[in-house]
Amino acid sequence: MKRIIKIVWLFLLIISILPTAIAHEGHDDPKKKNLTAEGTSFFSIETVSDKYELLLRYDPIHPGEAAELTLFLSNFNSNQPIAKATLQVTSPEDSQLKFTVTETEPGIYAISTTFPKQQNYALNVSINAALGPDLLQLKPIEVGKELPIDEAAAAASNTAGFNPLYILGFVSAFLIGILLTYLTMRRRVNKAVLTVIITCLIPATFYNAAQAHEGHDEENKKKGSFSNQLNVPKETQFLFDIVTQKLQPGEFTGSVKLFGTVIPSSTGQAAIAAPQNGKLTSLRVKVGQKVTAGQTLAVVEQNIEAASQIGLLTERNNLTAEYEAARKEYDRLKTIEDIAARRDVDEAAARLEKAKNNLQVLKSASGRFITLKSPINGTVQDFTLAVGATVNANEPLFTINNISKVYIEAQVYDKDIEKIYGNNRYVVECADKDKDQHRTAEVTLISPAQTINPTNQSQRVLFEMDNRNNDFKIGEFVNIRAFATQTTRDMMLPNSSITEINGRPVVFIKDSAEHYSMSFVQLGENNGTYTVLLKGAEDGERIVLNGAYQMKMMYLNQ
Repeated sequence: MKRIIKIVWLFLLIISILPTAIAHEGHDDPKKKNLTAEGTSFFSIETVSDKYELLLRYDPIHPGEAAELTLFLSNFNSNQPIAKATLQVTSPEDSQLKFTVTETEPGIYAISTTFPKQQNYALNVSINAALGPDLLQLKPIEVGKELPIDEAAAAASNTAGFNPLYILGFVSAFLIGILLTYLTMRRRVNKAVLTVIITCLIPATFYNAAQAHEGHDEENKKKGSFSNQLNVPKETQFLFDIVTQKLQPGEFTGSVKLFGTVIPSSTGQAAIAAPQNGKLTSLRVKVGQKVTAGQTLAVVEQNIEAASQIGLLTERNNLTAEYEAARKEYDRLKTIEDIAARRDVDEAAARLEKAKNNLQVLKSASGRFITLKSPINGTVQDFTLAVGATVNANEPLFTINNISKVYIEAQVYDKDIEKIYGNNRYVVECADKDKDQHRTAEVTLISPAQTINPTNQSQRVLFEMDNRNNDFKIGEFVNIRAFATQTTRDMMLPNSSITEINGRPVVFIKDSAEHYSMSFVQLGENNGTYTVLLKGAEDGERIVLNGAYQMKMMYLNQ
C-alpha cells in the first residue's frame, strides 16, 4: 500500500514540473535560419526606365565559385512579364566576365557566371524586346558579402529560454514532492494537511504553464500590427497576372444608371394554338429546334359532331357539283370558241374559277385535319405534347421565340427623365458583374414614357437592342447606362481596380518591384467603366488594374 502511495506522489511531482517543460518545447531556438531583418534569405537589386523594370535576385556569392542569379524583366507601366527578350549582360569592372542568360519562364531569366574577386560589381543589361531597345545598370553586386543577421531576433532567441520563475517553480515542485513522500512514509497522515497541499499544488502547476508562455502574447500582438504595406514576390505577381496602370487625368463621360428587363420585341414571340378541339396526330418539331415562317409544327385531327359532318358533306357535294357543271360548260365553249361569243367564254371561265375557289375554301375549313404552322422565324421553346394527346381550342401548344432583336423595359424616375431624353448614347450591360464575361451592347430609345407604375411612380421606357449573338435572354435583369453628351476632365480609376476592405473602397498602389501599398480612396461619379477619384491616390502612381481581389486576399492574410 505504501508503495502505491509513493508512486502516486511521484506522478503528481512529475505533473507539477511537466507543464513548464512542455510549454517551452520547440521555442528554444526560433531563429535558426540566417535571415535578414526583413525575413529574406537573398539579396535583391532593382532598377527601372520608362519602358522596363528589372529585379535581380541572388544568394550570397563567393569569389571563384559558380553563381546563379535570377533576373525578372517586366513592363514598367503594366507590370506584365516581358518574354522572349534578347539580353546581353556585361560588367564594367571586368570586361572578361562571361554571362550566360537563359529564359526559364516568361519574364524570368537565369544568369550564370563566376566572379573572380571579392568586390562590388555592376551589371549592364542590354535589352532588346517588344517595347524597344534599352540599357539598364544593376549595382552593386556585392561578391563575398554574407546576409546580415537580425540582431534583435538573435538576442530574443538567446534569452527566450531563461526565466527566473522557471527555476523557482522547479525547486518549489521538487521540495513539495519530498515533503509529500515524507508524509506518506509516516503511519498516520493528516488528511487535512494532504488536502491543503494538493489544493495548492494544482494552481502552481497551471501557474508554471502560464509563466512559461508569458511574453509570447506581446510578440504576437506586435506581429499583427496594422500596416498598409504589402510585399508580393515577383513570381506571385506573374502567377496571379497582377497588371498595373499609371494613374492620370482623362476625359470622363457621366451617365445615369437605369434598371431594366429584357422582353420580346413586337415580332419576337408567337404562341400557336389549335382553333378547334381535337387530337394531336403528328408532331413535326422538337424542343430547341430552329424553324422558319410557314414551317409545319404539328397536325391536329378535329372532333366534329355527326350533324355537323352531314351538313359539311352536303355543302361539299353541292360545291363539287357546281364545279363540275362549270367545268363542263367551259370545256364545251372552248371547243367552239371560234363560233361562240367571246363574252360567253369569259363568263364560263369566271364561273369555273369561282366554283373552284369555293370548293377549296370548304375543304380547308371543314377538313378533319388542321395543320399548325409557325408564323415567324425562331426557336421552339419547351412544350409537353405527345402524339395522341387531346388539345383544346385556343389553348397555346407551342411558343416560338426570336431573340435576334429584343426590347429593354426600363424604369425611370422623375429626377432622371430629363437626363435620359437629353442623351444620345445608351449601353446595356448584364446586372451580374461577377460573371466571367461582362456583356455590353448598344441600345436605341424607341418609346418615351407613356405610363406610370402606380406602385413606385416610375415611368416605363422602351429600348430596342440588336441581340443577334443571343447574349441576352428574355426575362433577364440588366442595367442601362445613359451617357451624357458632354465630357469633363477628371482623375479616373478603372472600376476593376477598386475593391473594398471593411466596407470602404480601396486601391493598391505599386511602390517598387515587390512592394505595394493599400490606400483608402474617396470616389465620385461612376459611369460603369470608370469612377472619378476625389482623394486617395496621386497622378502618375501605378495602381493595380487586374488582380485587385488577389491583392486584397494577400493583404488580409499577411
